[in-house]
Amino acid sequence: MDKISKHISYKEATKSYTATKFNIDNTPDSKTIKRMKKVANKIFEPLRTFYKVPIAVVSFYRSPKLNDKIGGSDSSQHVTGEAIDIDADVYRSITNKQIFDFILHSTRFDQLISEFPDDKGEPEWVHVSYDYNEDNRHEILVAYKEDGYTKYKYYEG
Repeated sequence: MDKISKHISYKEATKSYTATKFNIDNTPDSKTIKRMKKVANKIFEPLRTFYKVPIAVVSFYRSPKLNDKIGGSDSSQHVTGEAIDIDADVYRSITNKQIFDFILHSTRFDQLISEFPDDKGEPEWVHVSYDYNEDNRHEILVAYKEDGYTKYKYYEG
């Protein structure tokens, strides 16, 4: 398989430095690939088409073993292929806030998280998920650190 979608390669969607370092298999099954394709086509491709610039995928699929190794949530949608982390800072053509706002106002999604925004509201990266069965919650959160732990609060706009 070469592509998950027009602008996301299979390699990009499954790459992980941690998986490579610890020799963890990060190969999704066919059901997971179907979910990944849906997320890519419902969320990433409209974003990419609108801005017409490269946008980095920093985390997409995580095998259960990889997710455990990095300390991911037991309920992480990355494991099911239904979540993607996107970072505009890699190419610097647009901002992560632009990505967040586009997804918020222009797509349907399950969960949208502004990850560790600065004082101006610019996230370090954007996490977004899409439920394969289209039972999307439209949950909007902000991740922040408190006493060394990641916590979440509802986005207030």
